[in-house]
Amino acid sequence: MTLRVLVTGASGFIGEALVPALAKAGHLVRAASRRRANSLPERVEWVQLPDLQDAVDWSSLLANVDVVVHLAGIAHRNDVDGAAIDSINRAAVAGLAAACHRHVVKRLIFVSSAGVHAGSASKSGVSECQAPNPATAYDRAKLAAECAVRESGAPYTILRPVVVYGAGARANFALAVRLARSPLPLPFGSFEARRSLLAIENLISAIIVCLDSHATLNETFLVADPEAISVFAIFAQLRRGLGRRPCLVSIPAALFEHLFRIIGRSDIWSRIGQEFHVDSTKLQKAGWRPLISTEIGLRAVGASQRVGGPVAGS
Repeated sequence: MTLRVLVTGASGFIGEALVPALAKAGHLVRAASRRRANSLPERVEWVQLPDLQDAVDWSSLLANVDVVVHLAGIAHRNDVDGAAIDSINRAAVAGLAAACHRHVVKRLIFVSSAGVHAGSASKSGVSECQAPNPATAYDRAKLAAECAVRESGAPYTILRPVVVYGAGARANFALAVRLARSPLPLPFGSFEARRSLLAIENLISAIIVCLDSHATLNETFLVADPEAISVFAIFAQLRRGLGRRPCLVSIPAALFEHLFRIIGRSDIWSRIGQEFHVDSTKLQKAGWRPLISTEIGLRAVGASQRVGGPVAGS
């Protein structure tokens, strides 16, 4: 069944992978972004995405659209004030959801964040049955946006992905890739806390499953690769993909925790030294099948760097 799909944030890391995948699957895609991609596949129409800090008239973007996949928003950045995060990550989503209801869109797929549950760390496994407990302004805005989507009356599916990785990923994962490419030994040999990650291929397959699945209608799902992985293993697999030995030195992780607390960056420690294991069983029961394992995905990212190309974010 061919669907007419609006993708907002089409020029971002996820959008750049999703748009061609939707076109390849036979759908008609309207790609909305602040900047136009250098090249677009056939069956893809580019449109200018308005500034989401302003009031947006969604009418022209939603004309003749069956499904909306909303990716646009402010990602985790320390230099953005809370008002901007709330305006773009909550208020703009609420406006879009209301517009989807008015235009009788068949489904709004809102990509939220697993962080609405517990920020970036949890001592126990995270599942949908647990009450949300957002720890940052970003996560609080995402949770508030979810509430607005549910209350809008528009048919929806909400996805809560963990950290998404792949060739070209940005921010924290780009830093991990740069460290893995370094010729120096890395001091992460004692970092055994297991964390859930999500391959970009697996997220794209999850979104495609949710386009017209009755089992995912008006539901909320956590999305993660099937198995969590230690920070030690993340760097080991990246370097294996690079064709190198891990070269990871074991320095007590507690020393790093103490250091980050001293410099006032406990948030960094929570992202690299604490457990965060997400259970995506609910989505799998609804029909999603992850395409690759974390180990294979990380090795593929490492292999993509062998030619010496630049790492995203550098």
